[in-house]
Amino acid sequence: MIQILAGRAVSVGELAGVCEIPSQMVSSHLRLLSDRGVVKKQRQGRKVFYRLAEPVYGRIIDCLI
Repeated sequence: MIQILAGRAVSVGELAGVCEIPSQMVSSHLRLLSDRGVVKKQRQGRKVFYRLAEPVYGRIIDCLI
């Protein structure tokens, strides 16, 4: 998820499709990440898009894999 969020803003449904997990599970993970300041959310109409709050988080994940 973090790698995807590092590249661009994505919706819950899109992230669920890419990760092949239920959208409820994605929402739960994103809520935890948002509460801890790792991701930011932005509403566009009825959809909410998420992206990493700081680009450095994506670089850290790149170093770990």
